[in-house]
Amino acid sequence: MRVLRISHSATVSAWRGRERALRADGVDVELITAACWHAGGVPVELDADPDERVRPARTWGSHPALFLYDPRPIWRALAEPWDVVDVHEEPFALSTAEVLLLRMLRRNRSPIVLYTAQNLRKSYPPPFRWLERWALRTAAGVSACNAEAARIAQDKGFPGRARVIPLGVDVEPAVGGEADAVPAEGPVTVGFLGRLVPEKGVSVLLDALRLQPRLRARIAGAGPLAAELPALAAARGVAERVELAGPLAPEQVSEFYRSIDVLAVPSVPTRSWTEQFGRVAVEAMALGVPVVASDAGALPDVVGGAGLIVPAGDSRALARVLLDAAGPQRAELIDAGLERARACSWPAVAAAYRDLYDSVLPVGSPTPPNGPTPVGSPTPPNGPTPVGSPSLSQGPNGDGHSVEVVVVAYGAIGMLRRALAPVAGMPVTVVDNSSLPEIAALCQELGIRYIDPGSNLGFGAAVNVALSDRLLPDADVLLLNPDAEIDRDGITALQRALRADPRLASVGPAQADPDGHTAQVEWPFPAPHRAVLEAVGLGGLAGGPRFVIGSVLLLRAEALAQVGGFDERFFLYAEETDWAYRAHLLGWRHAAVPEVTAVHAAGGTSSDPRRREAHFYASLERYLRKHHGAVGWAVARWANWAGASVRALALRGEERVRARRRAAIHRLGPVRVEARFRARP
Repeated sequence: MRVLRISHSATVSAWRGRERALRADGVDVELITAACWHAGGVPVELDADPDERVRPARTWGSHPALFLYDPRPIWRALAEPWDVVDVHEEPFALSTAEVLLLRMLRRNRSPIVLYTAQNLRKSYPPPFRWLERWALRTAAGVSACNAEAARIAQDKGFPGRARVIPLGVDVEPAVGGEADAVPAEGPVTVGFLGRLVPEKGVSVLLDALRLQPRLRARIAGAGPLAAELPALAAARGVAERVELAGPLAPEQVSEFYRSIDVLAVPSVPTRSWTEQFGRVAVEAMALGVPVVASDAGALPDVVGGAGLIVPAGDSRALARVLLDAAGPQRAELIDAGLERARACSWPAVAAAYRDLYDSVLPVGSPTPPNGPTPVGSPTPPNGPTPVGSPSLSQGPNGDGHSVEVVVVAYGAIGMLRRALAPVAGMPVTVVDNSSLPEIAALCQELGIRYIDPGSNLGFGAAVNVALSDRLLPDADVLLLNPDAEIDRDGITALQRALRADPRLASVGPAQADPDGHTAQVEWPFPAPHRAVLEAVGLGGLAGGPRFVIGSVLLLRAEALAQVGGFDERFFLYAEETDWAYRAHLLGWRHAAVPEVTAVHAAGGTSSDPRRREAHFYASLERYLRKHHGAVGWAVARWANWAGASVRALALRGEERVRARRRAAIHRLGPVRVEARFRARP
């Protein structure tokens, strides 16, 4: 695997551990980084060994989101074939847009992986808002250093599953100091390392010193508060207990940690900033230093149970807990901290990145072509199946690909029994949104795993419950409605079709109702222009990519790994449409398998057509707003209302009633109408 990484922060040698670990794992990595960057207020010149394969690039600007690279090294690098281009910059950054533009001009089709740490939901002004969406829609993968940043990237337009991968640290084999507690009456040296700005909580630490005379502070870093710190300490009467170490060069950081008893990370979030990771906490843990952090941003997740957490801005709690961390809990915290640091070690981080890279690689092509790709046919993520492999479940074809079945139930026990009977004996999970004892008993009778989520979560969220606790983590997943029936031979044929084409993310069978009437299972993705065509009776002219309805739908394991689960904002309907469209944006396709037929009693689990319509059109509104914006939804809403209004005048009988109902829903707003129904039992 050949990977090109672009990262301004990799100027610091200690932060190139990811690349070194990837090379040790057999990945061919080249790095483009800033020839000079600042770390902790100290300018750092790139000094790399020849075997590190680092290309320096001049930069203009010093803000991480507002700088540009000299384009020449990137332009030359993009002329080469790469399996993955990993841009370790924020999606909204100018440098990210620069790389994407150069890639487009170079006609380079290597999959792009982006990085994000932004865990505040900010709406950036143009053009940064547009650049961010372009980058997220272009990316094949995203790594985030905290869980909230991953969620925000997905909400802002990344169609796949953003991976949470920590920032790495060097984990040294020996602990820097003794694990014994500080003597009960002895002084405790508290370390602080970071930018000297109000939001980093330096004043909170000084207040803790004022409250607890045993505490001493070693404060290292640079920033606007550096000149004020002596006066701030003097005003609190703690000047003689505060040592200002100034900004530290990267090679001085380990020595700093070894000189302290406990590290404080007392950050205080603001409306525009919060902690995105807190690398200093993990660095200290890696050297056997206990950590006390505030609950700002990502710190609780990063520190986990390996450190102690206090409320942000609470100096009294900070003073008390610092003594605990240096005293009776010191040995326990050191052991837990070392374990946590190992999870953030460069080899662990490299393994997570290797997994991310594997998920975006083309199937059966170790090095993707570097030339133009036909429009509409991007390459899907990598999987272990060779091109043309017939595959099926572990039993019939024995090729290693199993099938796991997920059913979301809501009442209709007789129908559910008919759906489950043909698949009993396979790995099946039933998530019961109706929480009925009778359904639990049915599952026990058939030997099927039963999950009661405790409330009606909706279809997408219930599927995610099953996906979060897989019976077979690497299996393809068959979503089966409780009002649908398919036998094992049909499932075998579906998986054979899925695995025969490495670009397929999902397949579904033909469908017929119990009376034999067939239904359309392949549909074009909803879009504003299609709504207009349908309103004027030209819907048949709508072409483009298509998806398969989700009443019986087999999802490819590799596609699930890249796309992730369902968007839980869709309560009922369009969940599979949204998932399929996100997969389409990542290069996958979807197809019906007409040789296989499933029986589907459409709407069999609901007796209220008005409620079904409310959910259906509300989900359509959410889909169009998500993928086509407010303007796109406004166009589609007007077209749907106008088309339904004309039909209400032209039609008679029940069709006229349905057209009037559809027009009313769009006039009032589908989401508003759905809210009325959801408020009722």
